[in-house]
Amino acid sequence: MTIRDAQASDVELLHRLRDEFQQELNKPPFFDEPWETVADDVEDTIANGVALIAEEDDAPVGYALASVVPQTPIRGHLYDLYVHADVRGRGVGRELIAATADRLRQRGATHLSLDVALTNDSARRLYERLGFRPYDLLMAAAIDDLERQLAVPAQAPSFASTHVQTDDVEGVRRAVVQFMPRVGHTEWSEVSEVHNGWVTVTDELSDRDRSIQRRLGAELSERMGVPVVALAVEESAVVRFFLFDRGRMVDEYLSVPTYYGDLRKADELSLAANATLVARLTGADPASVRAVARTASTTAELPPARELLEQIAAVMNLEARIER
Repeated sequence: MTIRDAQASDVELLHRLRDEFQQELNKPPFFDEPWETVADDVEDTIANGVALIAEEDDAPVGYALASVVPQTPIRGHLYDLYVHADVRGRGVGRELIAATADRLRQRGATHLSLDVALTNDSARRLYERLGFRPYDLLMAAAIDDLERQLAVPAQAPSFASTHVQTDDVEGVRRAVVQFMPRVGHTEWSEVSEVHNGWVTVTDELSDRDRSIQRRLGAELSERMGVPVVALAVEESAVVRFFLFDRGRMVDEYLSVPTYYGDLRKADELSLAANATLVARLTGADPASVRAVARTASTTAELPPARELLEQIAAVMNLEARIER
């Protein structure tokens, strides 16, 4: 297998290979880019960028097209990489990427970026093995669907804080740094100093995605081997907490159990605070837990959510950290 630089005479060959590539990707219509719309760019890449053709026994089996990004000249962008299905698994893609990176390095680039469809699993696995990491995500929506969603009132914000019963601040910080990239991109995470025997974690992604805080609480409890309380004001309306012990969730409370929809009576009751468990794991007075962590059928029957959360946190000797 050999790799050579494409010449102006290879335009029709690249046209054919690219058509095979586009048919295989089966893009939705709004992503379709007919050859006529990119032909000039391909010719420019042959003349001024990096255009490579892989051949086996003098037959073309793949190609790569890349260029230096004018706005950020230290970055080269590989905007097309295709290997014929018959020769995949033989390292052709790796060789094309290696040759592309070498030529871009000679032009002053220090980084290589690329695009890959979320549905192209085999290509994504290759890129990940080679050290590529996601930095951006292109998203699309039908305007009709978008208008329907925009007609729905926006949700009020949620605020979360996760409390770890330990004085090992650095241990908690290491755990957060290692765990959060596994579940998604967060704009910021903060780990407090010890307060009343608890280290508090606040995190932008936990505010935004309630399931993430639950996973973070279980992870911290299991890794540190201690109780964890995950407190939250949800949609600026209701208060929820999860209680974890050695990685296992042992109690859940929601101030208005039916806030998100009707529940069976047994499920409503299960969302009431277990004062005995709370007392055992946090040192709170059981009677105070029962008096403060009440449930109701509507938010109007309880104190405002932020006020209620502060009361619950105080009973558990926790520092409410919901101001943003």
